[in-house]
Amino acid sequence: MSSISTAEYKAKYAKPRRSKRRVTVKKERVVSEGEATLAQHLKLYNIEFQAEFQFNPERRWRADFYIVGSNVLIEVEGGIWSSGRHTRGKGYIADMEKYNSATALGYSVYRYSTEQVKSGKAIDEIRRLVE
Repeated sequence: MSSISTAEYKAKYAKPRRSKRRVTVKKERVVSEGEATLAQHLKLYNIEFQAEFQFNPERRWRADFYIVGSNVLIEVEGGIWSSGRHTRGKGYIADMEKYNSATALGYSVYRYSTEQVKSGKAIDEIRRLVE
């Protein structure tokens, strides 16, 4: 029995590899627990809103909620305890750019954590804003 090199073995017996082509599929956006809860609260108090509101026609930025009939945008920040996107450098800077753009366009941006939404603090403040 004779031995052969790895290169010879691969040349004789290995199946040729297919080149991998990266497929990009646009993923459906998943609604966070905080966003789902706030949507329920807004409906409960008959506050008209639009979810995923694109506030800047030049960018794809979207606010979690737009309170119809006002210039109020609501953001529910997720992942603040789990090192999510909003607390890491690049994501934090991108959020600042987004919120500054909204303010420059005349919107007031209110930001809440999931805990603030679940405790009722967010809906209490929003109700005071729209009264």
